[in-house]
Amino acid sequence: MAKMWNVLENNPQVMNHLAYALGLDKSLAFYDVYSLTDPELLAFIPRPVNALLVIIPMTPTWNEAREAEDKDKPEYAGKGDEEPVIWFKQTIGNACGSIGLVHALLNSEAVKHIQPGSTLDQIRQEALPKGMVERAKVLEDSDAFEKAHADAVKLGDTEAPLVLEEYRQGQHFVAFVKAKDGHLWELEGGRKGPLDRGAMKDDEDLLSLGALEKGLGRLMRIESEHGGDLRFSAIALAESLE
Repeated sequence: MAKMWNVLENNPQVMNHLAYALGLDKSLAFYDVYSLTDPELLAFIPRPVNALLVIIPMTPTWNEAREAEDKDKPEYAGKGDEEPVIWFKQTIGNACGSIGLVHALLNSEAVKHIQPGSTLDQIRQEALPKGMVERAKVLEDSDAFEKAHADAVKLGDTEAPLVLEEYRQGQHFVAFVKAKDGHLWELEGGRKGPLDRGAMKDDEDLLSLGALEKGLGRLMRIESEHGGDLRFSAIALAESLE
């Protein structure tokens, strides 16, 4: 990979800092998701939830499922505003957290809360008409994106290990969004393209039962059926309470 960064922690403090630095206005914020089923714990999260940003353990089970699903797919050729989502191939080592954040912000209702002229706005405008390779270069070449990522890394609760050590940690960020076409999309820069997980009802958000069954719940089922690693970490993007 062209560059190698340090891994971000998936917590609201880090991701809010990065989102605001990149140009999201403060009307939205990330919240910890402590349970997908407990009503009392879910009640702390404002609704609707625009996006979920999830860390998933890169287990052999999940890796096999990813490879099997992608095996016969061509590389993504979509570009332009007619596409339901804007997707970035990850070409920067350990940048899956920041790319997951970009996927969450540019493909959900959050895009309406991005400040004009901001780094996110510039990335979107420059990347939108480009193909997959040139689009990835937009992120690689953005000094503002790299600096914002590096600043956010410093906010983590644990000391950052060496970059090459982190690359072997075996955890990966995935973003789930309700896109402009009303479908649930699974967005991960390490795949061959964005993944349409099906239509959502008008009154459903990312923590609704139907969305969870198609999205994060599906990944957890893959793991649980094989006795795998269920150490998932999720944060939800919703209206700010501050």
